[in-house]
Amino acid sequence: MPPATASDILATIITFFIRIFDTMILLGIDPGLQVCGYALVKKELLRQTLIEAGVFRTDGKAALEERLNQIAEDIQTVLAAHKPDVVAVEQLYAHYKHPRTAILMGHARGVILQRAAQSGATVRSYSATRIKKSLTGNGHASKGQMQRAIQTVLDLPSVPEPPDVADAIAVALCCANERKPQYQSVK
Repeated sequence: MPPATASDILATIITFFIRIFDTMILLGIDPGLQVCGYALVKKELLRQTLIEAGVFRTDGKAALEERLNQIAEDIQTVLAAHKPDVVAVEQLYAHYKHPRTAILMGHARGVILQRAAQSGATVRSYSATRIKKSLTGNGHASKGQMQRAIQTVLDLPSVPEPPDVADAIAVALCCANERKPQYQSVK
């Protein structure tokens, strides 16, 4: 290997400082057809801050296409208002005994992924096991363990509720912990 040049050393130093001071907005989404959790997290130097979290609800009696359209509109509203750099979406887990549920959930997830990609944000997907392991060290952590971990990491006065919100926060934090920094200026 040839010796490092002055420009190589300078590039390494610049890259180091960009990584340290990298700030970005992440949108975590727990996809659902009836209830869809979302959470906006700001990733800064050595901490993450919860900006906003909530749920989108659809009318369970409405036609599938109307529910999907409502999810798309709700996601678009958050994307337009906050312009996240990254959208992190939980992957679907479906039991083989319930294939219809998996198909319906896939529709909702597809609409979310399409809107996220259309916004220009980087899109990442994480399995539930990976998310749990990222926050607790245990890929099979309970909902309560996850909620307490989120409360601790974000220094929240109470555990996040409902579970859809907690799951969305968890996927955003997983992404913040695992993704490589983007080398560009952001908000």
